[in-house]
Amino acid sequence: MLVGVLTIDLFLFEGGSLKAKRKVISSIKTQLRQTFNISISEVDYHDKWQRARLGISTVSNDSRHIDETFSKIMEHLYRDSRFEVVGQDKSIY
Repeated sequence: MLVGVLTIDLFLFEGGSLKAKRKVISSIKTQLRQTFNISISEVDYHDKWQRARLGISTVSNDSRHIDETFSKIMEHLYRDSRFEVVGQDKSIY
């Protein structure tokens, strides 16, 4: 069994308040959960209006499957105009 962990840093363009940020982050998390069957959580920058760090994990018996899933997630995020991806880190254990 392999566990993939993807950490993504986002800069939100419309981060005028924590409430606005939570609305965008909640939407992102719901979309990614439903589309890719992954676990996702906001793991840092909880008090910053325009920053977010998301932690994503998935389990598989094939590292290629994890890589493909993470690549598709990144493609999905790069197409979203509400934020910019400013960093990412991927690990497979």
